[in-house]
Amino acid sequence: MMDVRYGGNPADVMTATTDRLRADYMVEGAFAPGQLRLTYTHVDRMILGGAVPTDTPLVFGDGADLGTEFFFSAREGGLANLGGPGVVTVDGNDYAMGNRDILYIGRGVQRVEMRSDDATHPAWFYLNSVPAGANHPTRLIRRDQAKHIRLGEPAKANVRSLAMYIHPEVSPSCLLLMGITDPAPGSMWNTMPPHLHERRMEAYCYFDMGDDDRVMHFMGRPDQTRHLVIANGDMVLSPAWSIHMGAGTGPYAFVWGMTGENQAYTDFTPVPVSSLR
Repeated sequence: MMDVRYGGNPADVMTATTDRLRADYMVEGAFAPGQLRLTYTHVDRMILGGAVPTDTPLVFGDGADLGTEFFFSAREGGLANLGGPGVVTVDGNDYAMGNRDILYIGRGVQRVEMRSDDATHPAWFYLNSVPAGANHPTRLIRRDQAKHIRLGEPAKANVRSLAMYIHPEVSPSCLLLMGITDPAPGSMWNTMPPHLHERRMEAYCYFDMGDDDRVMHFMGRPDQTRHLVIANGDMVLSPAWSIHMGAGTGPYAFVWGMTGENQAYTDFTPVPVSSLR
């Protein structure tokens, strides 16, 4: 059975405790050796989770939890490798995945098997899956095939490289967008200044962090901000009504995944920093 998140009203955030915020908007402990752990959120019905195959492969594809024959009967997905090299077999076809490669999995797939090349240095497979109403072929997008954009200013400590993988300009999908952002050395802020996108939700998975480092992730309405303290491998759900930005105590990166009404990456409303409360 998958864990379930039901989302919430933005008014509830104003009175929520830290434990309540973490329970509603964070996914922790998803990257467990030898396990596949998935979370279903009612926020645009995204499924996210982690798989760390060690001595034996990890397999999924059954749709019992979703009320469908197969997991991907009415869904598409993106599988990012955030660890050591591994292989993903999709309906009998093998895809060798290095660190920061992303595999787009199309609607109609019946069986996905994940394994690591080396159990002592396993792959970390991170999944985003969303409902899909169109068929697109499964495709591996390697790290060097992503479209890279550089954003930010050194004076603002927010210089970052944004890599688009599952995107209309790189690998088409129905509604899923997925990529990886890396703050530059010496920069700490991501997605700064913040913004809202009323027509899309977003999920973050923070990785490549030191054991003692944390990211301070800010969420909530612009006039009622709250924060979550994030460790390596933690995931954050960001509903359409919430800002999403963070600052790290050390180096980090994050996978971003989005779904909603459109795939227009520029369909967002900037929020001036001076308006935050």
